[in-house]
Amino acid sequence: MITHEKRNALDTRLHLPVRLHPKRSSMLRHLLRHKVLLLMLLPGVVFLLINNYLPMFGIIIAFKNINYVDGILGSPWVGLDNFKFLFATSDAWIITRNTVLYNFVFIILNLVIAVSIAIALNELKNKLAAKFYQSVMFFPYFLSMVVVSYLVFAFLNVEYGFINKGILAMFGLNELNWYSEPKYWPFILPLINLWKGVGYGCVIYLAAIIGIDSEYYEAALIDGASKWKQILHITIPLIRPVIIITTILAIGGIFRSDFGLFYQTTLNSGALYPTTLVIDTYVYNALINMGNLGMSAAAGLYQSIVGFFLVLGSNWIVRKVDKDQAVF
Repeated sequence: MITHEKRNALDTRLHLPVRLHPKRSSMLRHLLRHKVLLLMLLPGVVFLLINNYLPMFGIIIAFKNINYVDGILGSPWVGLDNFKFLFATSDAWIITRNTVLYNFVFIILNLVIAVSIAIALNELKNKLAAKFYQSVMFFPYFLSMVVVSYLVFAFLNVEYGFINKGILAMFGLNELNWYSEPKYWPFILPLINLWKGVGYGCVIYLAAIIGIDSEYYEAALIDGASKWKQILHITIPLIRPVIIITTILAIGGIFRSDFGLFYQTTLNSGALYPTTLVIDTYVYNALINMGNLGMSAAAGLYQSIVGFFLVLGSNWIVRKVDKDQAVF
């Protein structure tokens, strides 16, 4: 049997054009056939390389004692010493607990409320009203956390805040110094996060619900299914893939936190640290005080690695439960 290599060698002796390997020829034809689509993809690929892959060179900062004289490459290696900054401190348990628990609450609240609102908007007969409500809920997502912090301050200010002067005074209750009472913030921060982010999640789930074929609902209506049963047995099962994808991605960021939420809205009050200090704000405060780039890079790398394995673990669990619903 004449192999492809022997055939090419024979063609070379006879001065014939060298034939491409069948697989390579097929790939070349595929690339030529879709050259327009590939050219359209090129700007996105270049953007991804520049913004997501080239900066990964900076990972080495996490293992060096950076000084501006020697630069990144010339600075001395310190191994894992920068990572001790996170784990050797007495606040390690507090910042890890706060980061994980807050994100866990954020994921659950945003998922449940966003799906519920999306279903409710889809059931509205007046589509103009539905668009209005959707826009109103989506608007806070575009607000800077600095603006949100001023809005929160307008409610919680000790002297002029609406809650102290309006609500508490109405019921004859004593005024509270909200920025000195850490016990209230595990409830305040999830509410702020929910108000700001639920509109974005609602749009995603509403788009998934709108894509469901109306024939499913018509068939269920003929069988006598109530609206509640239609939601339980049609709507939620059919948007489950979207819910799983968004949840897995959110779990991947469970060791990261919204810096603006925990730094700006709390006014970085030291009295609130027991319930508001998270990894990101802790690293920022340490960077401001010590100016150590290596420690901040080590914290970022640690968060990324843990998030990566959490995504893999979450997807593995989903594959065990339902292989068709896994992301990869």
